[in-house]
Amino acid sequence: MLDIIVPIFSKTIMITIFVFVMLLLVDYINVMTKGRMKKAVKGSKTRQYMTASFLGSTPGCLGAFMNVSFYVHGLLSFGAIVGGMIATSGDEAFVMLTQFPREALILFGLLFVLGIGGAWIADKIAVLFNIVPCKECGLQKIHDIDKKHYFQPSILKKFHRLSPIRYVLIAFFVFIILLNLSGYWGPQSWSFDEPERIILISLSVIAVAVNATVSEHYLKDHIWGHIVKKHVWKIFLWTFFALLFVDIGLINWDLSEFVVANMGLVLIISALVGLIPESGPHLVFVMMFASGLIPFSVLLTSSIVQDGHGMIPLFSYTTRDAVMIKLFNLAFGLAIGIPLYLIGL
Repeated sequence: MLDIIVPIFSKTIMITIFVFVMLLLVDYINVMTKGRMKKAVKGSKTRQYMTASFLGSTPGCLGAFMNVSFYVHGLLSFGAIVGGMIATSGDEAFVMLTQFPREALILFGLLFVLGIGGAWIADKIAVLFNIVPCKECGLQKIHDIDKKHYFQPSILKKFHRLSPIRYVLIAFFVFIILLNLSGYWGPQSWSFDEPERIILISLSVIAVAVNATVSEHYLKDHIWGHIVKKHVWKIFLWTFFALLFVDIGLINWDLSEFVVANMGLVLIISALVGLIPESGPHLVFVMMFASGLIPFSVLLTSSIVQDGHGMIPLFSYTTRDAVMIKLFNLAFGLAIGIPLYLIGL
């Protein structure tokens, strides 16, 4: 059993590091540009569709959270929030980028286009059935930002008096870099055909630089309080158990034979699992696709229906709208996925 668990544990750590640093970069960029996002949303429905779908198709939950915030403040139509959630893949998007980057980018592009189309259809249906979107639900700030400056390289002058959190994060990534350079752990190839080692070291260097130069507020509230406490441990656990499920299933349960024999059922299950408003369950289908067990149509169906945990805030303020969005995305996901599966994609 250890010969299965140890490689899975090692791979899970590497995937989690990739995801953590990408989450960090997306959050950092989001903080620096957020003031301009609201200006981009205002305008015609076409602009709303494109903006919401673009935010949704960006990896992670931040784009979905921003869409929810815009929606409950009356800046997005019902169709636009539907399109944004169609395009959203949640934190699983980062895992897809590490496991199959080319296919992941194709998937994100397709979800962006489908989000725009789904938004237009949803607004037509909303008019037909007189669905009135939520107006000014009073949503509190979702990890909003204040006026503080986040890039503070001068903080290094006080290196001997930094917070324990900063020391821990910097030391962890320096340790990862040293382990990989020494050859004791991590990818060993420097080849551009297998760039995992180059990516791991580069991302670790970026993580050290960001953690060493951000303000104390950003470090504690954004990196530690949000990314580490709310995301990273969940990603680690879901990735580990998804990999374990696939590996043990292939060895002991004839998982590949079951999936091949019941692919239509697996597609339906992937859509139903997508109804769960949480990042994690979708990773099972991500790992099965990475292992060659399921076709692209099943992964696409799951990706259309699921939206990570981007919908959780909306459930807190308008359960009716949240349920309608999930049901529409379920129908839309099956309407797109089933024909693609039947033609062999």
